[in-house]
Amino acid sequence: MQLEIDTEAPWPEADWAALAERAAEAIARVEPALANERLEASLLFTSDEEIHQLNREWRQRDKPTNVLSFPMLEREDLLALSPEGPPEMLGDIALAYETCAREAAEKGVPLEHHATHLIVHGLLHLAGHDHETSDEDAEAMEALETKALAMLGIADPYGAAQ
Repeated sequence: MQLEIDTEAPWPEADWAALAERAAEAIARVEPALANERLEASLLFTSDEEIHQLNREWRQRDKPTNVLSFPMLEREDLLALSPEGPPEMLGDIALAYETCAREAAEKGVPLEHHATHLIVHGLLHLAGHDHETSDEDAEAMEALETKALAMLGIADPYGAAQ
């Protein structure tokens, strides 16, 4: 999978692109549908203000959130995608700095770890996973996230909550 990555203020100086690439590689190892090299996704590191606007416009929720995902392929189409052919846009992900930083501080984890978790989470949404459809779907999605994060040396983000 190829990522197009843009970083805007107020995200601090860091190699967010390398972090995102590592997250994408790890999730592709646990979700084979994301291992297709034809796939492309865009990732925007932005502000709460921008996420608030996107959330209001596209989800009718008038508040910022940590991550938004905008899939462009149905799960069935993704699974049927052959490895041969032109690039195929999987979708867009946006992360809000202020919310992400606040949540990381509340959880007592490094910002980089929480951002990695949110990227993995967002990529799974682009792949058609949805934690809001049922408890079983939520558990399956969390298991994939936990496995990918473990490959990166990041602790289970759900462990403390269980």
